[in-house]
Amino acid sequence: MPEAATGGAGTPVAHQLSCVFGSGLTRPISWRRQRLRELALLLDEGSASLTAAMAADMGKPVVESWLTDIAAVRRDVNGIAANLERWASPQRAAVPWQLWPGRARLVPEPLGAALVLGPWNYPVRCLLLPMAFAIAAGNVVAVKPSELAPATARVIADLVRRYMPTPAVKVVQGGPEVAAGLVDQPWDIIFFTGGARTGRAVMAAAARHLTPVVLELGGKNPAIVDATAHLRSAAQRIAWAKFLNAGQTCVAPDYVLVQRSVAHRFGQELAGRLLAFFGPEPRRSADLGRLVNDVHFRRVETMLGSSKGTLLAGGETVAEERYIAPTLVTDVGWDDALMQEEIFGPVLPILAYDDLGEALDEVRRRDKPLTLYLYSRDPAAHDRVIASTSSGSVCVNHSAVQLAVPSLPFGGVGASGMGAYHGKAGFDAFSHTKAVLVRPAKTELALMYPPYTRLKRWLLGKAV
Repeated sequence: MPEAATGGAGTPVAHQLSCVFGSGLTRPISWRRQRLRELALLLDEGSASLTAAMAADMGKPVVESWLTDIAAVRRDVNGIAANLERWASPQRAAVPWQLWPGRARLVPEPLGAALVLGPWNYPVRCLLLPMAFAIAAGNVVAVKPSELAPATARVIADLVRRYMPTPAVKVVQGGPEVAAGLVDQPWDIIFFTGGARTGRAVMAAAARHLTPVVLELGGKNPAIVDATAHLRSAAQRIAWAKFLNAGQTCVAPDYVLVQRSVAHRFGQELAGRLLAFFGPEPRRSADLGRLVNDVHFRRVETMLGSSKGTLLAGGETVAEERYIAPTLVTDVGWDDALMQEEIFGPVLPILAYDDLGEALDEVRRRDKPLTLYLYSRDPAAHDRVIASTSSGSVCVNHSAVQLAVPSLPFGGVGASGMGAYHGKAGFDAFSHTKAVLVRPAKTELALMYPPYTRLKRWLLGKAV
């Protein structure tokens, strides 16, 4: 087992943390709330270091990093702290009259030792927010930042060590071999954000210990635009969500399905939004990031080069910078290279449709997406799309902003993931709800015990 997976002490990290959990350290609400305060302070005072690290790792614009990875997480951590006592309190449950007098309650309890494996695309948000929920639920937790964002991983490790000096929280750094060593250990829950291929490996390893998993994956998220949509607004919102983080966002629109009668106008609106966002030379824009590494760059570049569609905007690539211009491709068919897997880059294919039913049939033939977007001013279309498709979430007339609603669980379905978090769903993801029934010690109902006479059988038939 790699040294990092043992915390450098020869003992697996899961075992070390399980011993801490067994001490009862993390149970008090006051302890959990203090750790959340420390995490909020870490995000406040470590903001500059974190945004600089993300810029070094992937050319991520400072404003974008602050907005998506710092400010949003800090807000959510403060919300968790504000709701913690209510979420952690036992809740009364109804008892059928046959068991009166009796009292039932639901008691949330921590699962134990949690492992959080973070991704590289949102290396702060998707690591520290699950960590916050694990702590709030009373768990001990190990977090592993992605090795593909090494500068950010180092800064996170340093900040957690300085701001959260507790044996109940550990940051483990390293590559795939360290991750493999960690998931082979007997955790009480594993939370993974990343690609489906690695997600399958995590789930297979967890199965050996019957460890529950939360998998936050991705998929080809469709954005459907019908003829009633406000085209300029739709173009602006789709372009913003798609090209945020250079397209490396799990909830980004992966392709657009636009009604043929407005397809040309919509394409022009999209091209106009790109010009407004990034200027005539996007390569010089301070608001456009780069792809994370050469392997990912070549993958997206190859998909773009293999497409049979028509280039509407962008298309330029610079390998030494891992730069791909914000690109729009029209006249794309379902068998196109851009439609075979999640793009996860700044390339947006546009497909035209005539009949909404046929378009929805094509969407349903594919893996269930993490999210689905619909741009329409027709309430009947809203109801039809929501009722006839399956996805982790649906957002109507906007993109990506559903993540900003704490009361909405965030998670996938089918190939796009399992389990959910955000808001109370995040607390529940790291908790077990224990069912408790308490009855008086002496009160008895003789009817329920043998011997079952004819009278007892008759009464039981009436009572049950």
